[in-house]
Amino acid sequence: MTAACVVMGGRRVLFVMAIDAEYGPHLQARITPLMTGVGPVEAALAMAVTLDRMAQAGTLPDLVVSLGSAGSRVGMLGEVYQVASVSWRDMDASRLGFTKGVTPLIDHPVDIPLVTPLEIRALRLSTGANVVGGEEYAAIDADMVDMETFAIARACQRFGVPLMGLRGISDGPGELNDMLGWTQLLSLIDEKLAVAVDALGEAL
Repeated sequence: MTAACVVMGGRRVLFVMAIDAEYGPHLQARITPLMTGVGPVEAALAMAVTLDRMAQAGTLPDLVVSLGSAGSRVGMLGEVYQVASVSWRDMDASRLGFTKGVTPLIDHPVDIPLVTPLEIRALRLSTGANVVGGEEYAAIDADMVDMETFAIARACQRFGVPLMGLRGISDGPGELNDMLGWTQLLSLIDEKLAVAVDALGEAL
């Protein structure tokens, strides 16, 4: 499947997702996203390569939208939220005097703000390479967790493309013990993300 921009309100919008499991029939009827694979490394590779090719062809999008599922103990299960900002929970060079969450010798804030054009509640998101569950949430300074958005944000910054995020809450309360704990709400999230995509078209 080749990703394709969607024209919304005269703007070229590129949707980005991690994996087919989150790409249900409601989204399939609306968008053809870039699929990055799971985790910050795969997301950074896929996003940077795609944007570089688009830049060379003169077809960079006007907006990138990262969408999919997230864990949270703050957001309601099955509900969709915009991403107010994204941070990188894996980065910790504090022993060298750098603020936790800031990449050494690179000028970016702990929380990178994203665009929030919709009338949907926005929550802070933390990206990392681990699946979060149970009491691990208490150590994370954010409302939601995922594994890709910070990497996508850094690639978008490199190419000067604005980024927004939409996340449906698939898990969070209690411990996450198996795949079913993540996948059981994905069909509902697919439906609600599709509604948000429609609203984005109207907002743009």
